[in-house]
Amino acid sequence: MSELMRTENLSKVFKMGGETIYAARDINLTIEKGDIFCIVGPSGSGKSTLLGLLGGLDRPTSGEVYFKDKQYSLLSEDKLADLRRHSIGFVFQFYNLLPALSAFENVRLPMDIVKTPGSIAVERTWNLLETMGIKERGLHRLSQLSGGEQQRVALARALANNPEIILADEPTGNLDSKTGRKILQLMQSLNEANGQTFIIVSHDEEVARMANRFGYMKDGGISRVENRTQND
Repeated sequence: MSELMRTENLSKVFKMGGETIYAARDINLTIEKGDIFCIVGPSGSGKSTLLGLLGGLDRPTSGEVYFKDKQYSLLSEDKLADLRRHSIGFVFQFYNLLPALSAFENVRLPMDIVKTPGSIAVERTWNLLETMGIKERGLHRLSQLSGGEQQRVALARALANNPEIILADEPTGNLDSKTGRKILQLMQSLNEANGQTFIIVSHDEEVARMANRFGYMKDGGISRVENRTQND
């Protein structure tokens, strides 16, 4: 596998009154193409902050993020947004879908933003909904979809522009265990079939078992990184 994303001494510091809060502290990680990398740790340990830094949604106080040959600190906000649109997909715990749009329209939206030709966007949208097992629900509004169906729409939307990496923040955290397991199975099948790379923040033990590598986060730092053994 080849290196896809890397951090060097990545830190994010907040000042609250006279106190210094390290939301991320000197993090050094390498993510390879085809990884399923799970970040685990207690609430408040900095997992979501780290995911935001990796996705370029927030700027670090110090340190660096590299995506292939691109160094985040050298990118303007427009260039960083362009990188997100084309190369990084996001899946959120609470879906972050647009309720006024149908499932189909939510999935197609990222393609419209990058001006994908209409016929290609339509075909890809239906194919993604079919892959997620909800093609027949494509014209339904969000209010007509279950939580699991909405998370499938969110995953399809994250894949819309064929990104090289998906960042998922507690993707099963708002779902019952059975539905959450189905979402994880979808992610694993995408990884196995297409080599899709995932970085997943989760408290779900099943995510850690699915991942080929996982990092333990505490007090803003990664205390250790482990590879999953074949017997796990």
